[in-house]
Amino acid sequence: MLKVMLKTFFFVLGIIIALFGVIMVYDARVLTKKLFSFGDQNEATSGFKILGFLFSIVGALIVYFCK
Repeated sequence: MLKVMLKTFFFVLGIIIALFGVIMVYDARVLTKKLFSFGDQNEATSGFKILGFLFSIVGALIVYFCK
C-alpha cells in the first residue's frame, strides 16, 4: 500500500516538475519581464529556457523511472 502511494506521489511530482519546465521554456520572455527589471533580458530569457529544459528532463526522468 505504501509503495503504491509513493509511486503515485513521485509520478505526480514528476508531471508537475515537467509541466513547470515546459511553461518556463515557452513563457521565458514574459516571465523575465515580470520578475526582473534590469536591461539585459536576453541573457535572463536564455537562462530561463535552459533551466526550463533541465526541469523538463528531470520531471520526465522521474516519471519514466516511476513506472
